Parts: sequence; C-alpha cells; structure tokens
Amino acid sequence: MKKAFIFDLDGVIVDTAKYHFLAWQNLANSLGISFSEEQNEQLKGVSRVRSLEKILEWGNKTISEEEFTELMSKKNEEYLVYISKMDTSEILPDVPRVLDYLISKEQAIALGSASKNARIILDKVQLATKFHTIVDGTNVSKAKPDPEVFLIGAKELGVLPENCVVFEDSVAGIQAANIANMISIGIGDAEVLHEADYIFNDFTEIREDFINNLVSAKKV
Repeated sequence: MKKAFIFDLDGVIVDTAKYHFLAWQNLANSLGISFSEEQNEQLKGVSRVRSLEKILEWGNKTISEEEFTELMSKKNEEYLVYISKMDTSEILPDVPRVLDYLISKEQAIALGSASKNARIILDKVQLATKFHTIVDGTNVSKAKPDPEVFLIGAKELGVLPENCVVFEDSVAGIQAANIANMISIGIGDAEVLHEADYIFNDFTEIREDFINNLVSAKKV
C-alpha cells in the first residue's frame, strides 16, 4: 500500500528553532520585553504574525500597525542571515536514513511547514530533491492546528488523509494531523506531545520495521 509521509521542517528535519529563538529574543529585548526559551516553545508551529502578537501580549505592549509590520520584517531578515549559513551538518540525526528508506519503498514524501523559508532551508541542507512536493507558508492561509498544510500535501500527492503519516515536533502540528485524521508521530518530548499516536525523541529511534508497519497501518 502506498502512503504519504509528511514532514514538518523546524525541529523535525533541521533545528532552526534556535535561530527563531535568537531572532525573536533580540526583537523582544529591543521592545524591553524579556523572552525565555519556554516562551519560545509556545511559538513552535505558530505563524510569524501570531508569534509577534503573543510576544506583545506577554510584554503588555501596544504598537502601531506600521511598526508591527516593520518588526516582522526585521525579525525575518535576521533569521535569514542565520539560515544563509546553514549546511548539511544542520540536518537532525538519521533524517536522511528515514527519507532514503521511504524512497526505496516508493512511498510519497511531502514537506508540510508553516515556514515561508522552507525551500531555502531544504536547498541549503541539500534535501529538496527528497520530497515529491513542498507545502510551506507561501501556500497556506491558515496556521496549525488548522490542518490545511497537511491536507494540501495529501491532495498534491494524491493520497487520502487516512493514508498519511505526519512527523511533527509541535503540539499545534500534532493537533493538525489528528484533526486531518492522519497518523501523528511526535518528535521530541513525550509529555509535551502526548496527543500524538506515536512519540520518539528523534529519528535514531525509528527503525525500518516500524516504518514497514506504518505503510500497512490506517488511522483508527
């Protein structure tokens, strides 16, 4: 049976969360707002607009629409400087092994990310050719936990949602996969991602026999 395997980007394929954290922290500090790694966790899988709104709420700050737009642009520019220096060393452990195994089994592979810089990052780490389709922030209008990004990926691959498997590191992403009736696999902290169907610390724990079982499994 052919399945579609849909991967989030940040925190799943590459660790760009650290770059988002640095850029958001610098922005928050420029506004006199403290910003912790715990708060950064709450921004995972969240759009840039909503992320800035949350930071302003935490700091009890109000700014003009013009300044809001300028700050979003400034944050993205700083983030782009960080990712411009990325290379294959930034790929998280065993991601290429899992991708190559899926390719060897002739399974459909998609990227489903909120990031508008997804294509740039995949090119930098030389993984773009592993994906049959890439759905990113330029293709969607609704942020996770809305399942739009995953449903578009499934449609482009010609696979029904119940035959899709999603790899995610965020609560919003796991919720989006579940809402779409897809098998959800959490990559990261089991306590945080407890809503997922399966949870692994990272891809080094995902063996070929587990993938083989996924190929024949359906979402209950």
